[in-house]
Amino acid sequence: MSLKSCYILFLVTVISQHISGQKIKPAKKYRPNVILIFTDDQGYNDVGVFGADDIDTPNLDQMAADGAKLTHFYAAQAVCSASRAGILTGAYSNRIGIHNAFMPNSKVGLHPDETTLAELLKEEGYATAIFGKWHLGDAEQFMPNNQGFDEYYGIPYSNDMWPLHPQQGPIFDFGPLPLYENQKVIDTLTDQTNLTTEITERSVDFINRNKENPFFLYVPHPQPHVPLFVSDKFKGKSKRGKYGDVIMELDWSVGEIIKAVEKNGLTENTIVIFTSDNGPWLAYGNHSGSAFPFREGKGTAWEGGQREPFIIKYPKEIKAGSTIEAPVMAIDILPSIAEITNAQLPEKVIDGKSAWSLFTGKTNESPQEAYFFYYRVNELFGVRYGKWKLYFPHRYRTMNGQKQGKDGWPGEYKMVDLKEIELYNLETDVAEMNNVASEHPNIVSKIKELANDMRKRLGDSLLKMKGSETRKAGKVK
Repeated sequence: MSLKSCYILFLVTVISQHISGQKIKPAKKYRPNVILIFTDDQGYNDVGVFGADDIDTPNLDQMAADGAKLTHFYAAQAVCSASRAGILTGAYSNRIGIHNAFMPNSKVGLHPDETTLAELLKEEGYATAIFGKWHLGDAEQFMPNNQGFDEYYGIPYSNDMWPLHPQQGPIFDFGPLPLYENQKVIDTLTDQTNLTTEITERSVDFINRNKENPFFLYVPHPQPHVPLFVSDKFKGKSKRGKYGDVIMELDWSVGEIIKAVEKNGLTENTIVIFTSDNGPWLAYGNHSGSAFPFREGKGTAWEGGQREPFIIKYPKEIKAGSTIEAPVMAIDILPSIAEITNAQLPEKVIDGKSAWSLFTGKTNESPQEAYFFYYRVNELFGVRYGKWKLYFPHRYRTMNGQKQGKDGWPGEYKMVDLKEIELYNLETDVAEMNNVASEHPNIVSKIKELANDMRKRLGDSLLKMKGSETRKAGKVK
């Protein structure tokens, strides 16, 4: 063959390969699957790798060994609806008008104009599903199928908002608890014994059906929020009574979901996240979790109210066995997922920043200079700044010195007025027992400056300040 013929053959081969390559080249970079498992009222000390020695959590412990655990992760707020709004939108909940925990038949909900993580990923071609508790408005326009989720199975609000509540009559007047499949009520629950199992089975089936395309699976378990329910396979299995049994079943659920990922060959390209919406509901005594070694629990801005167990696994980029000690908040999850999936951030202003470089070990710095702890209707309780946590004067609830509830009945909180600014060094005082505000006036001054800037933007009803950047929640017309 002549030199000219060889050159022509070579050229044809290169062109053919180039054309062939163009034909098989995907339109977009292949995106990782995302699984977000979100429990309800679980304490920091309720997972083995976070200190529990009386509850077996082998699947969560293994997940941490295969990925990273965060020891300074904060829920967006210390109560159900506000916390869920934060993790799904990347915004402080008071920015978008979501406060407290919505009751059944609420006239407000997550505004459909806000961008949820499901909508963000759906725009990128992801299949999306939620199996569990929603709690962002139960009017049709606020429900999951109108907020970016293709599939929904679960309850619209907390599992205690039903006629079997221990305070039904004197305090509450709840109707039946509906179980939804997409936009249809398929049952009203009188027994939740098998709900964790059913949510898990739905999750596994969704993974099996979507193994060939990217998916986002959101699993917001109703447990271990009271009333506690556990299936027969875990009754009496733990050393911490019924609450421990429930945690063991949730751990089993995590294991089943990870097993489905592995069986479908998706391990390397699936991000799995586990955390909780807020700390333990201490009024329920032996039916509540533990935030040890932190102070207080659900419904407070103290560490026990919002510092949560957090585990993230993604073998492709996150080093196995990592421990991350920099502060991160739930508002940072959406922008972190947006970064790794190359998804567009919401058009409206959000508060979260990507922590992906922290998750993957490229930095050991928090993505934010400070985090702000709001509660009730726009009350700024505290600020986390580096190793420091500052609290402004406010009223909070405590069970200290109070008779705790037992076996599903709540005790009564005592209200305490914090009258002066308090400052704690979380490096040396995780239990927040030693107020050092007088010893660090410069730190106090800096945090006050940060807080005043945030108040201008998001407001602070404790000081009767309205923010310039807040948006309204959705409202039933």
